[in-house]
Amino acid sequence: MASLAWLLIPLLAAVGAGLWAVWANRNRKSGRTGDISELNGYAAFREAMEKSHSGSDTPA
Repeated sequence: MASLAWLLIPLLAAVGAGLWAVWANRNRKSGRTGDISELNGYAAFREAMEKSHSGSDTPA
């Protein structure tokens, strides 16, 4: 009976991990915009960095 308990522990852990994976990868309909918003944010970041360094090309 003790060996059965030791075999059930990894089985329950695997089932729990599977349930967590399904829950973590669920479709979230609110706030899900995909890569487009990330690319727009990156473009804004690049523009801001270019503006802050445009007049300081001479080394200090």
